[in-house]
Amino acid sequence: MARTKEFDPDTALQSALELFWRRGYEATSMSDLVAHLGIGRASLYATFGSKHELYLKALDRYDRAGLPPIVRELSQPGPALPAVRAVVRRYASEAADDQLRLNGCMVTNTAAELAPHDPAAARRVERNWDQLETVLHSALVRAQAQDELPADRDPLTLARMLLVLMQGLRVVGKASADPARVRDAAEQALRLLD
Repeated sequence: MARTKEFDPDTALQSALELFWRRGYEATSMSDLVAHLGIGRASLYATFGSKHELYLKALDRYDRAGLPPIVRELSQPGPALPAVRAVVRRYASEAADDQLRLNGCMVTNTAAELAPHDPAAARRVERNWDQLETVLHSALVRAQAQDELPADRDPLTLARMLLVLMQGLRVVGKASADPARVRDAAEQALRLLD
């Protein structure tokens, strides 16, 4: 007879996500995961597979939780440009916040740590960035159609610039204790939308 699981896989996945997000992939060992999750090694492998598979599942969970609020915010009816500005400013604010900045963004962390040599991680990073770029582009197209954005601005290249800026804010914010650095960069970039 098969034994029943003595833990909630969803709760365990969330805990693994938090540990990977805080420490990174390489700095988190299976022993760390076993201790942090309070789950036996065999149960961990049986439920999630390898450490790499668990990391990818945690990254997928992070992506599913983080992107929908941005999509909703940028897809609201009405003026689009204030929503774009609010999203960029929130990224800057989070990157400058002493409590939030040290973890950074799990997608950005994965891009720096794993994507150059891990195709599965790179695909997930690209998927996240493609989705974020698409929603920014759509909001900027809407802003242009509503005469909020000058006609001579290219919504796609602006969306790409904002995507790169937002990811850069997370990297710089994680490494720098100077909040003005990320806030000033965000405000300068937002002037391109005027």
